[in-house]
Amino acid sequence: MNHINVSIVLYQTPKDTVLRAIESCVNSELVLKLYLIDNSPDNSLEELGRIDKRIIYIFNNANLGYGKAHNIAIRKSIEEGINYHLVLNPDVYFEKEALEKLHSFMEEHQDIGLVMPKILSPDWSVQYLCKLLPTPLDLFGRRFLNYRYFKKWMEKRNEVYELRFTDYNNLMDVPYLSGCFMFLRVQVLKKAGLFDERFFLYCDDLDLSRRIHQISRTVYYPYCHVFHDWGRGSYHSYRLLLHHIRDAIKYFNKWGWFRDPQRKRINKEVLYKCRRRKQ
Repeated sequence: MNHINVSIVLYQTPKDTVLRAIESCVNSELVLKLYLIDNSPDNSLEELGRIDKRIIYIFNNANLGYGKAHNIAIRKSIEEGINYHLVLNPDVYFEKEALEKLHSFMEEHQDIGLVMPKILSPDWSVQYLCKLLPTPLDLFGRRFLNYRYFKKWMEKRNEVYELRFTDYNNLMDVPYLSGCFMFLRVQVLKKAGLFDERFFLYCDDLDLSRRIHQISRTVYYPYCHVFHDWGRGSYHSYRLLLHHIRDAIKYFNKWGWFRDPQRKRINKEVLYKCRRRKQ
């Protein structure tokens, strides 16, 4: 039976970090192939490709960006007729039961194109990675207005934008799911398209989630969890912050800045369903 291919994009990633992600994948018999797509300036991580016969190491000798690198592996999954493809960050790790539960869930719900489990920090706190489709204020405000007089206002806005009021304990249809763990149905990807390679590092997961949401369900599944050792790079690096700003501008140029009727409709529907479930 045709199961899951996985892709992990590397860029000078610490080996210990990658090893946790690799072990999480190869511990599951559902994984057919694990692609390590290396954007690093050298191939010092090549030895990781010899850990398991299912691992395929691809050295790009250039930093292609997150989505473009993942597309290399996703295209192979399409060519090979694989049922599911998991886009995974190298700083994510999990028990094999997580993949088994997600796989069973997708097999039972053919109308779902993308599913994400509960994402936890190493201290077991919930990471709020289910989001509405953002307005410019949501993306730029949370980065530049989240202090002093604006802090309380932005926190209140994030309560809605990140769907925090739902408690993250129920199944939800969500239009924007994090790229750290995207369990994708390949047949839906063939219709929605792959990552938009104009995005270098940010907003590519937002763009892909949105396109998949247009033609199938995109679901948050809280009944299993994975751990994400999240660094929030653009908060600590000026270079990454610039990438974040550029990619956010590309996103709004593509979908609309202040006039985006589809965003308004989708967000309204999502909030209605979430609030109804909460009552």
